[in-house]
Amino acid sequence: MAARKTSAWPLSQAYTALIVYASLYPFSGWRAQGVAFWAFLFSPWPRYWTAFDFISNTLGYAPLGFLLALSFMRRSQAAAPRPGLAVLVAALSSAVLSFSMESLQTYLPERVPSNVDFALNALGALLGAALAAALEKAGAVDHWSRLRVRWFVDDARGALVLLALWPVALLFPAAVPLGLGQVFERLEAAVAEWLLDTPFLQWLPVRDIELQPLVPGVELLCVALGGLVPCLLAYSVMRSWRQRAVLALLVLATGVAATALSAALSWGPSHAWAWLSLPVRVGLLGALVLALLALPLPRRGCAALVMLALVVHLALLNQAPASAYFAHTLQAWEQGRFIRFHGVVQWLGWLWPYAALVYVLVRVSTGERAPRIPA
Repeated sequence: MAARKTSAWPLSQAYTALIVYASLYPFSGWRAQGVAFWAFLFSPWPRYWTAFDFISNTLGYAPLGFLLALSFMRRSQAAAPRPGLAVLVAALSSAVLSFSMESLQTYLPERVPSNVDFALNALGALLGAALAAALEKAGAVDHWSRLRVRWFVDDARGALVLLALWPVALLFPAAVPLGLGQVFERLEAAVAEWLLDTPFLQWLPVRDIELQPLVPGVELLCVALGGLVPCLLAYSVMRSWRQRAVLALLVLATGVAATALSAALSWGPSHAWAWLSLPVRVGLLGALVLALLALPLPRRGCAALVMLALVVHLALLNQAPASAYFAHTLQAWEQGRFIRFHGVVQWLGWLWPYAALVYVLVRVSTGERAPRIPA
């Protein structure tokens, strides 16, 4: 029997690349430290260990095990998939990757290889692979395939990938809730540092250094547009307005949950909802109202509105400087326990709106067919 087509394999490759990035970030200071790359396997139990370390190392590899096992089962040449073999291959492949990453961290002074991390990574991959086998046996994967056909157009993969990455991008702290893509200030600083001690520095066009914080009305608009954009993006690949209404509620609820999780990780669980000020609440309500008003719009019209909303959102958001408190939060992510996720999530938070802008631009310019974004 011919192999069944599946998108799990390219997704597993993409997730592998994310793991490599997160494991080797910040990619600087490489040097031999006089320690064998396998020495971490025989190291004593770490002195400092937290529940966060346990959960993050286990859950970090679970999606990889899930995707690998699913791709092996769905690509099986036999009349029926072989779940046991798929779980074994996925778990071993993930363990090899984890061992490679921990070994390479031996040569990165800012990273500490750990046998406990390696064991938890392998355990997480095994759990993910076992979950994939259980779902395949229960028919849940086939059910999702049928649901996708009923809800989304055939060429919806690019939009679905962007929608899946949106809550992950929200985990990185943002100066404005749901405000992704605030890069101009850091971009100016990076270019200025690069041009330092050169005559070209004076040619660099920079904005007024005394930028004013966003007033409540502009913050409200940024929040509303930040919540509306993924709803419109979903509308551009959906078949029915009733399904759009359900997904709009799900998208906004997911955005609120991801932002609350980010706040809890940054400032502690007791501050998970501290970001939910009056302008933010009104902005979320505005996003819901606008999303409901857009339900009957054609798919191409929704894609065009995504472009307009993104341009306005990015223009407003990048006029505000990052506060000192926000800079302190970023420092905690960049240098603290979130260093494993900082690189990947940061780039997602910066680039997601620009990737969505390119996607809808091509979609509008080519008609109903959307470009396929490589996974």
